[in-house]
Amino acid sequence: MSRVAIVLPPREMFSAQATGAVGILARVLARRHAGAECIVYGMPTLTQPFTDVDFVPVPLAFRPFRKATRYALGLIAALKRNRPDIIEVHNRSDIALALARKFSKIPVVLFLHNDPQGMRGAKTAAEREFLLARLALVAPVSAYLRERLLDGVQTRARVEVFPNFVDLAEMPKPAPQKCILFAGRVVADKGADSFVTACAKALQLLPGWRAEMIGADRFGSDSPDTPFLQKLRPEADAAHVTMLGWQPHGVVLHAMAKASIVVVPSRWNEPFGLTALEAMACGAALLCAPRGGLAEVMGNAALPINPDDPAMIAANIIALALDAPRRAALSRAGLARAAEFSAEIALEKLAALRSRVLAEWPSH
Repeated sequence: MSRVAIVLPPREMFSAQATGAVGILARVLARRHAGAECIVYGMPTLTQPFTDVDFVPVPLAFRPFRKATRYALGLIAALKRNRPDIIEVHNRSDIALALARKFSKIPVVLFLHNDPQGMRGAKTAAEREFLLARLALVAPVSAYLRERLLDGVQTRARVEVFPNFVDLAEMPKPAPQKCILFAGRVVADKGADSFVTACAKALQLLPGWRAEMIGADRFGSDSPDTPFLQKLRPEADAAHVTMLGWQPHGVVLHAMAKASIVVVPSRWNEPFGLTALEAMACGAALLCAPRGGLAEVMGNAALPINPDDPAMIAANIIALALDAPRRAALSRAGLARAAEFSAEIALEKLAALRSRVLAEWPSH
């Protein structure tokens, strides 16, 4: 059985009280492990880390460097003690390169969850070319990110899409109520303001329906009260949209299962769109902006919307709320679509990727 080090980004917490999409996925990978012995490495948490997987807190090295460098030095010390067979870094190209330089005999894989062209060490085509030459594999979570990674790059080897996934066994059973839900970071890029404006129009024509928002500026109960939130809150009150703030992941999933309609009005090009996938896995009818990786996730199982057209979003909400058979059909389509992104499928692919990397790396 191979020993795998799963390395979280330095800002990613790893507890039920504070974690994002990367931490959620890393926990499943470590718990289900795909036939490997997995240890998760990350920053020390202020609250109890997940207890169902092996977790090593990595304190920052006491050096006069930026945080990422100090974290990389801490990782090097921890990895020297445990000596894995393969290192899997999530979402930090600079840290992946630092570990590849230090552990030349251990293959380092980078899982890309965000646009590499916005990352340190991968912004230019030359930097991305160098990245691909030094790492055993780069695995973007969507074809959209793969295109961004390979933009202007000659090398096409050592790149394979590894989509995000859902553990269907952990998804609550659908129990839809007359609820319209937004779940995610409450920021302009996610279209939170468009959701409120659309619900202000829609709820006037939908007696008995309610609208809720779960989320904050960041993941965790200590998320700051930003100017965007301060402006949005009275608008939400006037629109009769209940803002529930940040909630633990399990609470979010149960809210999705109770929502008849989930709206994902992201303005920016989502690298993947795990919220949309989870909404479909919970049986909600999905309205979704097909931007970036979201188009790959939703397929034909959701209704496309324009995040900059709240009137159009409202019209779709109203039409869907008044058409129970159509909602049921979208729910069935979403559940079928989510099954294509199951943890079982992902783990089978991951086991094959790891075997290939371990077999090929000594030849480089």
